[in-house]
Amino acid sequence: MNNMVSPKSFSSLSLELKIIEATNIESKPRGNLYVRYYLPGGDKKKKVRFKTKEISTKNDLVWNQSFSLDCCGMGHQGSIDITKLKQESLVFELRWRKRVPLLGKFTFGGSELLGKAEIAWKEVIESPNMVLDKWVAIVNAGGGDRALEGVLKPAKLKVETRVVWKEEEILENRRVRMGRKKWDECGCKNGHHHCSTSSTCDHYDIFL
Repeated sequence: MNNMVSPKSFSSLSLELKIIEATNIESKPRGNLYVRYYLPGGDKKKKVRFKTKEISTKNDLVWNQSFSLDCCGMGHQGSIDITKLKQESLVFELRWRKRVPLLGKFTFGGSELLGKAEIAWKEVIESPNMVLDKWVAIVNAGGGDRALEGVLKPAKLKVETRVVWKEEEILENRRVRMGRKKWDECGCKNGHHHCSTSSTCDHYDIFL
């Protein structure tokens, strides 16, 4: 199938996302850094949230962590509206978690937002073969730019994205068999696991 031709809607969409590394993060406080990232939900109030593993600020900020999500449309038309999806963005947050001394040992407290980066879905979908590999600028967060102070070069996050879609008619039989099943029964899954409230997902009715 030629993924360079973008239809108006998808019956099924597979997103592969890889958080590779961050660069030009200087003056790092002691603690852990990680990336939290969001996918658009059924409306602007809903987001699906995931996070990478945490890395000590003493080490190189290399995650090389992959994530995949397979979803099929469950809206009124049973499809994913590409026009609406192109208006959304993938949002990435660089976060720092402080080391806290407790009873002679160190534990970790709540996290602090250091900066944000975004990739427009429009850019991903309109990339050749829907594959995008790029460095994204990290914008300082107000009051949370401690790790980004005094940096001569802009802080950046390297991300790889790949989207694979299936046309409307391909999943027609599957959709008929499924009837009115809930979204978490529809094949929306994170890797080998269905998204649920027990995982790092906040919501799982995405791409509607």
